Amino acid sequence: PTKQPGQESPRMGDNSAAEVAPEAPFPLTDTDKWVLSLTDDEYTYHTWDDLRSIVQNNELSVLKRKPSDLRRYIKWTAETKAEYGSMTNYLLAHRLPKSWGLPPFNPVSAVPFEEPSDFEVLLNDWPYGFVPGITHIVVWTRTTIPIDLDKGDLTPESRKLVADFIERHFVDSLGPGGEEKVVWFKNWVALQSVRALEHIHVLVRDVDPAIIKKWTQGRE
Repeated sequence: PTKQPGQESPRMGDNSAAEVAPEAPFPLTDTDKWVLSLTDDEYTYHTWDDLRSIVQNNELSVLKRKPSDLRRYIKWTAETKAEYGSMTNYLLAHRLPKSWGLPPFNPVSAVPFEEPSDFEVLLNDWPYGFVPGITHIVVWTRTTIPIDLDKGDLTPESRKLVADFIERHFVDSLGPGGEEKVVWFKNWVALQSVRALEHIHVLVRDVDPAIIKKWTQGRE
């Protein structure tokens, strides 16, 4: 993927990175700080080929939102944390199954994505900045996904487990060529804005809205 410019962040009035970054309610990457120095007109949207390259090379820190969306996300996250105490509390109150209860969870299965009642597929309320035709989905799970504690990244065994789930839950339902329409990733721990709840990101391209709706019909 195209490398971002260096640390230079020219001031853009009240929306400058220098003013927003110190108060951000989650860790901002260098890419975030650079995006905050831009206007929407100056922003370059992620293409499908760009996203596939980013995920393949595990360069997740360069994923970015549109400048205006990032500013709204920072503001919304700060307000939500102030009202609910944490993003976890908000998600459990409004977006995830009531049957999950409160952490620590008691999943039906200790194997991630094995039991449907242990995971929830939702549209991402705050997607990254893509060209049209790309949909951002988040799969939340109350079952712990093992990671390499030194790297904060998936273990090889966990990566295969998630890949198998993506194939049977998303790719297979798209028919021939489905694997070309789906990419997935799990943010390293350092990049997560919601760390207390396990989740993976799924990006799909040119998928029928009816299929997306079927995937993301929530449960109570």
